Amino acid sequence: MTTKLTLTMEDQVIDSAKEYARKKGESLSNIVENYLKSITAQDNPDMVISARVSKMMGVIKLPEDYDYKKELGNAIAKTTGKL
Repeated sequence: MTTKLTLTMEDQVIDSAKEYARKKGESLSNIVENYLKSITAQDNPDMVISARVSKMMGVIKLPEDYDYKKELGNAIAKTTGKL
């Protein structure tokens, strides 16, 4: 079953995400759904994670104050040229 979800976020993030989806040839809904599945997989023992992904989990150590949302926004802005 599929259910509609409304999200509120910055216009720039939406524009960048739509452009990313367009370039990848995927729907934004599909990208968001797959992302949410990937971050909740750790909490769901029934969900199978590929061996390749399992090997990569935990290989990067970041500082306690690392703001991944800020860094992701910066990377998206840099990639799309919207600094």
